[in-house]
Amino acid sequence: RSTRSSATPVSVSSTPDATPTHPLPATATTAPLPTATTTITEIPAASSTPAPTRPVCRESAGRTEEGSLSSDDLPLPLQYKVLLPPCYDQEPGRRYPVLYLIHGQNYNHDQWERLGAGDRRDELIAAGEVPPFILVLPRDRSWAQPTEDLYGKVVAESLVPLIDESYRTRPDRRFRAVGGLSRGAGWAVHLGITRPDLFGALGAHSLPVFHTDAIHMRQWLDELSADQTPRIYMDIGDHDRPEIMRSAVWFEELLTEKGIPHEWHLYPGYHEEAYWEAHLDEYLRWYAREWQSNPLVEQRIPR
Repeated sequence: RSTRSSATPVSVSSTPDATPTHPLPATATTAPLPTATTTITEIPAASSTPAPTRPVCRESAGRTEEGSLSSDDLPLPLQYKVLLPPCYDQEPGRRYPVLYLIHGQNYNHDQWERLGAGDRRDELIAAGEVPPFILVLPRDRSWAQPTEDLYGKVVAESLVPLIDESYRTRPDRRFRAVGGLSRGAGWAVHLGITRPDLFGALGAHSLPVFHTDAIHMRQWLDELSADQTPRIYMDIGDHDRPEIMRSAVWFEELLTEKGIPHEWHLYPGYHEEAYWEAHLDEYLRWYAREWQSNPLVEQRIPR
């Protein structure tokens, strides 16, 4: 089941921002922007099996750890932050979903934290609007394409296994999501589409598709089976940079052409941190939506 909502299309103007211009995918079109549309996949009904009783969490905030890993595929170690949820240490038998959030170009792995991702997650957990989950913020030091910058490979093949070994995660694609803003959105699409075995959901906020990904995207999408296809969320401000807008629209239209369920939101705003911060709660709720309704989130470690 899907629903469609319409809004009057808006013109797009170039606005200065801190993110350098991303070239368009070779296959991107310059056609007028489509009417803003939201396609929402119906959420499976929650199991009637009651979740195990757990202690009431008295902590209002989680804690942050930092680490790095070395790889022959990167010139410098991959730095990352891990934002653990409240009561992580008080509930040693509990496992958690994990959300990987990737920053934009010219920033580093503290961007999502500065925007309030950790604080808002904790507040939403306390309000019962999302279940507890772990946030991982990996740093990307290069601005090259994925054919030259092997950051995505290291995240998938080294960081994800390290996080699963080091923390009490749910090591299953259903409980692992990846998202990003600007260049980070490009990485989220790259990882979510090429590694559906690892990620069950991807979020692309103000997306510029990588050039070297665009030439393969049709084939990659065609190769996805129904049970491999991740949940997909896309959004962008109506005054984003024209070349980034066209890139995001190209990808959204391709998903529509292929019949791949996704959410697409065109909101008022620019390519700037104020825009992403304003929609942070919506992002976090969307990532955690199926974790909230799935009783397996409450799985405990056998004693």
